[in-house]
Amino acid sequence: MTRLGGVIARRAAQALAVAIGVSALCFVITQRLPGDIAYRIAAGRYGYDMVDAEAAASVRAELGLDRPLWQQLGEWVLDLLQLDLGRSLVTSQPVLTEVSHYLAATLQLATLSIVVAVVVGAGIGVVAARRPGGLADRFSSLWVASVRAVPPFLFGLLLMIVLSAQLGLFPAVGHGDGGIVLPALTLGLSLSGLIARVTRDAVVEVRGSAYVEFAQTKGLPEKWVLVRHVLRNAAVSLVPYLGVQFVVLIEGVVVVESLFAWDGLGHSLVHAVFWRDIPVLQATALVLALLIVLVNTLVDLAVLGLDPRPRGRAVTA
Repeated sequence: MTRLGGVIARRAAQALAVAIGVSALCFVITQRLPGDIAYRIAAGRYGYDMVDAEAAASVRAELGLDRPLWQQLGEWVLDLLQLDLGRSLVTSQPVLTEVSHYLAATLQLATLSIVVAVVVGAGIGVVAARRPGGLADRFSSLWVASVRAVPPFLFGLLLMIVLSAQLGLFPAVGHGDGGIVLPALTLGLSLSGLIARVTRDAVVEVRGSAYVEFAQTKGLPEKWVLVRHVLRNAAVSLVPYLGVQFVVLIEGVVVVESLFAWDGLGHSLVHAVFWRDIPVLQATALVLALLIVLVNTLVDLAVLGLDPRPRGRAVTA
């Protein structure tokens, strides 16, 4: 088996294990939360003012919440193996439909955020690496320390106060025109600091290598040395780190989406926990976990594409 096939097979097995493990863990955690689960679901359906013991008992009987837990979990796993995520216990809508809507919003936010992080972080890192110890390098260190010192939720509040409340440039919450800008800036700028530092260190190391010195000796223009040799080889170190940061980004959307009322997976997860909507909770957590597996797979494939030497050794063997 080639190295490429090995990566795909290993990640596929990991995805299956993650799907079953996350589903079971979410189910157990939800069952252990305080409060009557049937009452919470009834409140999500009808509102707290319209809920009484009779309504909660009706929901419990309708959804089979009085059955043994192992039966409920077993039914979910069997449905999952058939790619059936069930229906929301609160809205009665197909879970797949709801999660698809939330997933699209989260991917939109995550993609724009990583673009902001790469443009700002990698740009600062490349400029800083041109003269280590210079003014730009010192500025990059200050930038890294500044953005890392502020938690994302506090950074989001600061952006909300300045860019929305004070300057009125962007809406603070929701999906209206420009509604994605503030949450994307919050996540992207928070990640840009370490990306700048990793990029700077990788570029400095590559610029000092023998093959870059040889390219300069041949008389290649500086911009071609930077693009064809420095940036590509630096990307071999940067891409895995970007994968790690994208995983952090997926985890961070839970807080940032709630802060900006962005209707994505993080926002959905919070509401599913509050209303004890177990199918939506399990499906949302499952999608988040599989996104992490997918990112790791794409990172492995990207590194193989940038540096084919490990793949060549695997094929020869």
